[in-house]
Amino acid sequence: MSKEIKQTEGIVCFEMNQIGVIRTPYADNAPYQPVKEEEGDFRIVVEPQYAEGLHKLAGFHYIYVIYYIHHVKGDQSMIVSPPWADGVQVGVFASRSPDRPNHIGLSIVRIKHIINNEILTSGLDAFDGTPVLDIKPYIKDLDVKSDANYGWIKEIEGHEHLLLHIKGIPHKY
Repeated sequence: MSKEIKQTEGIVCFEMNQIGVIRTPYADNAPYQPVKEEEGDFRIVVEPQYAEGLHKLAGFHYIYVIYYIHHVKGDQSMIVSPPWADGVQVGVFASRSPDRPNHIGLSIVRIKHIINNEILTSGLDAFDGTPVLDIKPYIKDLDVKSDANYGWIKEIEGHEHLLLHIKGIPHKY
């Protein structure tokens, strides 16, 4: 359970429980987005006391994985330049930068199989050992927004090529 622990200067701090850990082949480098067809062992190991919460999850094709980005280091800025955006600067909330005020990551991955307290998934864009905060089912008509767009990305020359990077699609440069 999350518990409010203190409030200082209008900022409320919370304590959160880690419900599991992400296991991936990524020790030093991870992709910017999940790579659906990535080779390797990708799984979420849920702590035993939360394993019952996986009941009927296998009926879904995809899940949201919410995790703590624990490898982020350095100073945080409200203005970032995504590495694939050729120097364009945007607000951190207009980006998918891992350097965020709360270092929370979100990925959508395919469930391959669930065995006891382990969810075998498609490629996850997280380092091995990343703490999992929550898992939610991806529900077809609730989570697909047909009028979603590309925002500022559409303004970049060659944005079609950049979208391949953003989506993690292997391609020739």
